[in-house]
Amino acid sequence: MTEAALLDLISGRTRGPWAAALRLGLLSASLPYGLAVRARNAAYDAGLKRVRRVGAPVISVGNLTCGGTGKTPIVADLCLRLRAAGKRPAALSRGYKSLEGEGANDEKLLLDALMPGVPQVQNPDRVAGAEHALRERGADCLVLDDGFQHRRLGRDLNLALIDATAPFGPGSLRRAGCRGRVLPAGLLRESPSALRRRADLILLTRCDAITPDERAAVEAALTDRAPGVPVVPVAFAPTTLIDVAGAAEPLGTVRGATVGAFCGIGNPAGFRATLEGLGANAATFEPRPDHHAHTPADVTAIARRAADAGATALLCTEKDLVKLRTAAFAGFSPPLPIFAVRIAATYPQGDAALTAALTKAVGVPVGGANEPAA
Repeated sequence: MTEAALLDLISGRTRGPWAAALRLGLLSASLPYGLAVRARNAAYDAGLKRVRRVGAPVISVGNLTCGGTGKTPIVADLCLRLRAAGKRPAALSRGYKSLEGEGANDEKLLLDALMPGVPQVQNPDRVAGAEHALRERGADCLVLDDGFQHRRLGRDLNLALIDATAPFGPGSLRRAGCRGRVLPAGLLRESPSALRRRADLILLTRCDAITPDERAAVEAALTDRAPGVPVVPVAFAPTTLIDVAGAAEPLGTVRGATVGAFCGIGNPAGFRATLEGLGANAATFEPRPDHHAHTPADVTAIARRAADAGATALLCTEKDLVKLRTAAFAGFSPPLPIFAVRIAATYPQGDAALTAALTKAVGVPVGGANEPAA
């Protein structure tokens, strides 16, 4: 079953008796998964599993669901803020799906582009990765990417990201109370009750992609599940176009233009909405699963289909574009010019709560977004 078909199934978009039977089977499998997650968390809560401290501030950025909630631009934003405040941050990640021949995955390559000079360590053993970053990379504070469920490494600030368009998995925005289900019947890695127990701050990403009434419903659901935990709305705004060589072009370049588009991310609908916001006419749109390893043949075929539909350029996310700079694409000459849409985290209602939490965690004043530290 493809990723798209699975999402259609668990969201309820696929109808019929077979789909209902499959959902029932997935729901029955969710019970032992949920029990195992609860048992693991209970062991950490009771001190039966050891939490390791590494002698430096750790800021965790994570989420409840599988799939994209916008962690990468948030990690870059935090690291740049910390560096501007005089700290020496390093980013830690597991290193999921490293690209062949590169020794790094697409998210590391993207972070290299978004926060040049900030060291990154990829290691499935996050404690060992943290110790390496402090000892060998000169870091004095750490940003843990995708760390909400990784409890072995102690942290000083726990940020939980919730995608406003699908707060607890596909279809949850449309359900009363924004209910979701744990794996495999849904995309929740654990129960939303974890927000109340462990989140210091909730970042509600893509808050601009839903209506005010929908946003109110999501915020009410979050307040119900995590009373007292501040919620900071976040939007991802396009800032510029980037070509394969890294040169920038103004966003207006594609306004009114006919383009083709492709992506391999966790939330392709979000990228499509970005294209619409730019005023680009996407004649073709070809999403792939998250972390999809594009090949030169793939991209050539996508570009040719777009050109046949009248497109004059091909757009993708920057997470996709960094793969076109790898050794696999050496000498690659696409049929159409390719641009990525670079995005940045913005805070429509301000980010005072986040700034205060960062300052408390690292012990020095940290400025707000696009604002120098005091």
